Amino acid sequence: MGKQSASWHSARLGRKVDVRRWGELGTPVLVFPTAGGDAEEIERFHLVAACGELVEAGRVKLYSVDSLNGRILLTGEGGTGRQAWIHHQYFELLRHEVVPAIRSDCGSDEIEIVAAGPSIGAFNALTCVCWFPDVFKAAVCMSGTYDLRRFFGGPVPDDFALASAQAFVAELDGAALEDLRRRFVVLASGEGANEDIGESWAVAHALGTKGIPNRVDPWGPQWEHDWPLWRAMLPQYLEELA
Repeated sequence: MGKQSASWHSARLGRKVDVRRWGELGTPVLVFPTAGGDAEEIERFHLVAACGELVEAGRVKLYSVDSLNGRILLTGEGGTGRQAWIHHQYFELLRHEVVPAIRSDCGSDEIEIVAAGPSIGAFNALTCVCWFPDVFKAAVCMSGTYDLRRFFGGPVPDDFALASAQAFVAELDGAALEDLRRRFVVLASGEGANEDIGESWAVAHALGTKGIPNRVDPWGPQWEHDWPLWRAMLPQYLEELA
């Protein structure tokens, strides 16, 4: 399958951003890596290959971008204020730099994108749909970690919406909420080692309370929090959404 690379310096974050693409045609899918992962992590761990039939058939084009906000949590760069700022700027970068690059690559200024990812990548996918329903039409959230406050290097202000999808959605109203009600979120989780399906149910409740379409898919106790699960999940859901 065809692969292309792009990199640029983002003034929003003051650092280099790497984006990768696999495939030539089809629905664009932005797949986030795990915390601290780079744009090629999903290829190294064979998630791209797992979706190979869909890519080769021209049904999806896979994109990935460095997990710059997850990396901040792992390294503990700066204090809580700095970490919160990085998180906010990361999503501004996605909306105003990565999305236009994807749309340019697809030859359409209006094409809608599916967001996907495992673990903290699921948080990123969910946040993209919640913040930018004008661009992202669905999220495939796999083994999600959705409340990041425990990862910050200190107390997080209560009004820092990005730390909790539930808190952000609870405040939505008006046109922004109506836009989001036209989108769809899959919350898929195993129930084996290091999985916490309770986080998915909590997000589902928050979304459902506001009338946002979503579905929780339990994959059972035989599935652990690891790449074999996500390689099984992603092509199944892209088959459904693409």
